[in-house]
Amino acid sequence: MLSAREAYRAELTELAAHDPRIVCLEADLGGAAHGFRDRYPERFLNLGIAEAAAVDIAVGMAAAGLRPFLSTFATFATFRAAESVKLGLGYQAAPVVLVCPYGGVSGAWFGTTHHCLEDLAVVRSLPGVWLAVPAGEAETREVIRTAAAGARPCYVRLARNEVFSAVLPPAGRGSVSWLNPLGGDTCLVSVGEKPTELCLAATERRPDLGHAHLCWVDDESLAAVVPQLASARRLVVVEEHRAVGSVASALALLLPGHDVRSVNAGTAWPGEGGSHDDTLTALGLTVSAVLDAT
Repeated sequence: MLSAREAYRAELTELAAHDPRIVCLEADLGGAAHGFRDRYPERFLNLGIAEAAAVDIAVGMAAAGLRPFLSTFATFATFRAAESVKLGLGYQAAPVVLVCPYGGVSGAWFGTTHHCLEDLAVVRSLPGVWLAVPAGEAETREVIRTAAAGARPCYVRLARNEVFSAVLPPAGRGSVSWLNPLGGDTCLVSVGEKPTELCLAATERRPDLGHAHLCWVDDESLAAVVPQLASARRLVVVEEHRAVGSVASALALLLPGHDVRSVNAGTAWPGEGGSHDDTLTALGLTVSAVLDAT
């Protein structure tokens, strides 16, 4: 099995064999092994640590009829390059795909400067931009295929290099992947790999809890999944993100008659390095917190 980051590169390389529009841009994240760069060096650009310029270059390539995929740290795409993302992907609707590893605190050892617990709030505020948080290899590959086949700007949030071992059917746009059927009135809703692992562990202890996994979380896609979630009286949304601008807040607006609760990364600024799991625990994202919210 591949990590989501490796799956992105592998899938994009395969798609590029049949679609000459696809180009791959990176902000110095390539490392020693990069299949796309090795196979299509003329369609690969390492633009270095210049994220705003990289987004502008990708927008220009899209205007020329190409389908650019640009990869950089999530926090640098959504904050350092925020104006370029807003104007290029938002206002101009340029069909650029931002594929951003190190979402949440997956690069925990780098510290606060590289954490990104606010990116969904930023991107979800831009009308017209599709947003996906895939979990695992199969779902990541499906997201990249969907993005490549369309003509919409996309933001794809990934973790780093950990392999997500749980097997789940990919949740497409406007659909839910049910990992545990709804047996009572409470449904867990997971977004991302670590939250999905927490919810899987919670339903092992409480089989009566439903568990719906979401991948696409822009407003357009969330509105489409509302009928699939509406049978639950209480939704407990688990996500590696802050409460403000979260998927939980969006679902609360879409389901005003429901009890929508949030298990999230809180408001702390963890300043010490460590493992991904240790940092999530320090932020309060634990199985116990999920169960307590039910």
